[in-house]
Amino acid sequence: MSAPRTLYDKVFDDHVVYSGEGDTLLYIDRHLVHEVTSPQAFEGLRNAGRKVRRTDCTLATVDHNIPTVSRKNFKSINSFIVEADSRAQCVALEEHVKEFGLTYFGMDDKRQGIVHIIGPEQGFTLPGTTVVCGDSHTSTHGAFGALAFGIGTSEVEHVLATQCLPQAKSKNMRIRVEGKLAEGVNSKDIVLHIIGVIGTAGGTGAVIEFAGSTIRALSMEARMSICNMSIEGGARAGMIAPDEITFKYLKGRPLSPRDGEEWDKAVAYWRSLASDEGAKYDIEVEIKAEDIIPTVTWGTSPQDVRPILGSVPDPSDFPEAQRGNVKRSLEYMGLVPGTPMEEIKIDKAFFGSCTNGRIEDMRSAARVIIASEKNGGPSKVAEGVYAMIVPGSGLVKQQAEAEGLDVIFRKAGFDWREAGCSMCLGMNPDQLKPQERCASTSNRNFEGRQGAGGRTHLMSPAMVAAAALTGHLTDVRKLMGNRISEDGGLKITEYADYLTPVTVSAPPVEATEQTESGPTPVQAAAAASAGLPKFNIVRGIAAPMWEANIDTDKIIPKQFLKTLLRTGLGSALFWPARYDVKTGAEIPEFVLNREPFKHASLLVCTGPNFGCGSSREHAPWALNDFGIRCVMAPSFGDIFKNNCFKNGMLPLELPQSDLENLYKDAEAGLELAVDLENEQVIRPNGQPPVPFKIDAFRRHCLLNGLDDIGLTLQHRELIENFEEKRTTVWPWLDGVGYAKKGQKVVAVPVGGQAKKKMEW
Repeated sequence: MSAPRTLYDKVFDDHVVYSGEGDTLLYIDRHLVHEVTSPQAFEGLRNAGRKVRRTDCTLATVDHNIPTVSRKNFKSINSFIVEADSRAQCVALEEHVKEFGLTYFGMDDKRQGIVHIIGPEQGFTLPGTTVVCGDSHTSTHGAFGALAFGIGTSEVEHVLATQCLPQAKSKNMRIRVEGKLAEGVNSKDIVLHIIGVIGTAGGTGAVIEFAGSTIRALSMEARMSICNMSIEGGARAGMIAPDEITFKYLKGRPLSPRDGEEWDKAVAYWRSLASDEGAKYDIEVEIKAEDIIPTVTWGTSPQDVRPILGSVPDPSDFPEAQRGNVKRSLEYMGLVPGTPMEEIKIDKAFFGSCTNGRIEDMRSAARVIIASEKNGGPSKVAEGVYAMIVPGSGLVKQQAEAEGLDVIFRKAGFDWREAGCSMCLGMNPDQLKPQERCASTSNRNFEGRQGAGGRTHLMSPAMVAAAALTGHLTDVRKLMGNRISEDGGLKITEYADYLTPVTVSAPPVEATEQTESGPTPVQAAAAASAGLPKFNIVRGIAAPMWEANIDTDKIIPKQFLKTLLRTGLGSALFWPARYDVKTGAEIPEFVLNREPFKHASLLVCTGPNFGCGSSREHAPWALNDFGIRCVMAPSFGDIFKNNCFKNGMLPLELPQSDLENLYKDAEAGLELAVDLENEQVIRPNGQPPVPFKIDAFRRHCLLNGLDDIGLTLQHRELIENFEEKRTTVWPWLDGVGYAKKGQKVVAVPVGGQAKKKMEW
């Protein structure tokens, strides 16, 4: 008898194409594509003469860059999107889906929306699948029992070309939440509480399985919110075992298995995915539901949480090693220790994102508005506050309007918008101004995340609605009173009313023709994809840094992601700390603005979790473009670490004591050398070298500048054999909804979601 396996083990094992030297080669079932992380990937395909291997397993949309203003007069992306770089990325995607024959939900398609909302909405996301996207919040799809994780642009190209990815096996981590939630507490409070307990690095190197009676009682939308923020706890992915609630949600969706024999076979397989009794976990965490109350963030990391009835912390409350980071966060947020959280005033309220932009989230906020008015509380957005509501997809917007939610919001003074990522990351016109404070349903409160100098407090949809009405952070339970469990008389409609067939062929798009002045930005954006510079000995000045949790937004903020190239980002490296956000002038004290560190080729950081946060490959691109090919730190964010290897860079994990010594060398402006051949860091003045060890296969690839895609294609026959097995065992994964040109699928009415715990 085989050893008991976890949910993660089972899904991972079912997708192994090849296991030998180096990482295991995994087959990828579902690939979601958006405009920000794909241009360079498609250019790489074109330059190498490669096609998309499985167009039936790829779904594309625009979301990050697009404006969320009315589309009443929309004609084309070229005329609608004003900002040039944003327009170029969206035009690039339209050209690429046309060239490579992909299914595309464009801005004139009511199914367009945020990738992590349209995937489940269409039944594209299914239990037991592997799901990837060039976006760190791909972990959302783990709510269905899928192994879903974010990838960098090089990996986007890899999946497009091979439908596979080399992956190391992660650790198993289980977080059990047991008990009944108090009234007024929902999934966002659960996940913020969890991150506060484990920290932003607590899940590093692991896939988290969320389990326990509290999780099982949640709706699918609530489960998605929890898995969405797994990445904020440092995890590679988050997963929840599929059950009856999952099956009811999926039944009848356009790309779900067809009703009848195929559906029954799929459900039988999905039931087998639950972790076996006695399965072993590397890390286990127990959380009591009764310990969770409405929770908000106070700082610039998702781990900086406080219950709403608490107060702003004092740096002295933290271990000495953390106090510097706490002081910086408080200064950035403009907060004074000891201030009650409920006394913090806001300027804006943002409702949306892949975390909380679904219909259930909107019902939750609408209930707060209705209950507050009935209880004699405020019924309109507070004076001086701007509040916006951004549906996660066109179908969510349509359903909300059918239920009259938009009327409730508009009457209360909320701005009702079109679908998109919006102010979650401010790559579009929806942004905070410097020092503006926002109550947000999004997933990150990093410095500058919602706009340069903007201050973000994360919380649930209900809490954002409460803050918008009162003008300050507020315990929503005070507005709800004894109506906390009531639906407020909302009209709940069936999702089936909004399902439409998915057709195969990409809708026609306007070609951006070459002009007399030269090629279009898309045609001009050529980037080499085959082969990497060899990494043997990298010698030079090392820049010293001490901060913990240096996230990808600090390494390169979102405004520099609007590029079609892999190069030219060195000047934007560490922009928020390197330049004054108002004037753009260099800050003389920042290390990379000082001699000799202006010419650094190495970086030594004594703080852990370097590169946490987003999947944006732009972070290593910026470091590389500046001239830094090796970063030394105690630990790294998983996706950042992987992205470094994909670009011929070395993320080098070293013991703290060795880093302290190297930091002193770097601070003195002395030259260091990283010798990968002999696996040692050579110190100056005859001091003993620092030995290190990295994975033998990674080392081999770096020393020889090997291209991952070329290595994978050596296993072409094994990939084809796996695909034959896949069609036989899991036929519903072959993209029957749009595999053949012109084919259509007629949606079947949905049976309705489970009437269990629902976001209120």
